[in-house]
Amino acid sequence: MKSVVLLSDARHPVSGRAVLSRLEAQAIGLGTALGGTLTGLHAGDCEDGVQESLGHGLSALDILSLPPEADPVSALTDFLKAQKADLILAGRRGEGGFDSGLLPYALAEALGLPILADAVALTPGEATDTLVVDQALAKGARRRVTVRLPALVTVHPLAPAPLPFAFGAMRRGTIRRHVAEAADASTDPVEERPYRARPKLMRTSSATASAENLHVGPEPEEAARLILDYLESNGIRRYG
Repeated sequence: MKSVVLLSDARHPVSGRAVLSRLEAQAIGLGTALGGTLTGLHAGDCEDGVQESLGHGLSALDILSLPPEADPVSALTDFLKAQKADLILAGRRGEGGFDSGLLPYALAEALGLPILADAVALTPGEATDTLVVDQALAKGARRRVTVRLPALVTVHPLAPAPLPFAFGAMRRGTIRRHVAEAADASTDPVEERPYRARPKLMRTSSATASAENLHVGPEPEEAARLILDYLESNGIRRYG
């Protein structure tokens, strides 16, 4: 299996220095357990933090040189199309401070690949071109899905901890630098609108929400009777 881990320009939340994202280090661990070839891919102008990925298990790291204002999606798309990877792994969201978490979805759409979010475990499927993904759901639930490769998978924080860092492995790792064509992100159509407060939605019970209990403009006596009937039907009794 040929796997690629997407690496972002992560920043330490306190010091602000460049670091390797923990989610991406966890993605390296999941990819290493699958076996095969595992490399990293970063698009940007800073490579200080992503070099640590070599010490967590990557055999090589490809860096696409791009200016800070460039949109990385087109450069990543062109590179990955040429690589023909079976599996692309990414964190569910970058840690650069302004990351939206949309890049994996935009990249999957551009590549025409299925995307599965919040993986906590990966195992080879029964068929050679399939992968079994355990997804983290709300309230601690899990779901097992089999996907046909190639595919893009994002990693959940509950995935196994990253592999131990080895300084010697980082020094021995291969870094390949590429010059990519920059696409200006400012050319994308963006609609700006002033913020408008939206009304809050009120939850109602199925009894009050049903059409048979909706009364418009009843007489006062009828309205009082309906209210009393509703209170009694819900266990609220009158006294006196």
